[in-house]
Amino acid sequence: MYKRNKGMRCEELYDAILTLQTPEECKKFFEDLCTVSELQAMEQRYQVASYLDSGMIYNDILERTGASSATISRVNRSLQYGAGGYAIAFERLGHAGGGK
Repeated sequence: MYKRNKGMRCEELYDAILTLQTPEECKKFFEDLCTVSELQAMEQRYQVASYLDSGMIYNDILERTGASSATISRVNRSLQYGAGGYAIAFERLGHAGGGK
């Protein structure tokens, strides 16, 4: 697992992401940056977060996404105690759950 000091992160990566203007540009960038399995894992975690935020229960999320209960639990912890990134995105996208 990535345990490097947060202060040592490559800020340029995040700046580069912020330059992307369309979903198609984002897809191209992340397809170049990540492996297929990394992208699938991120997409699955985001979908799980979206379902949790809208109030869906674990069993239904597991059935719809195929995510493990450990992944669902980890995403739920991020929603509850994380940095608030999901909430920001959900609010800006007008997500039904509102990033509770």
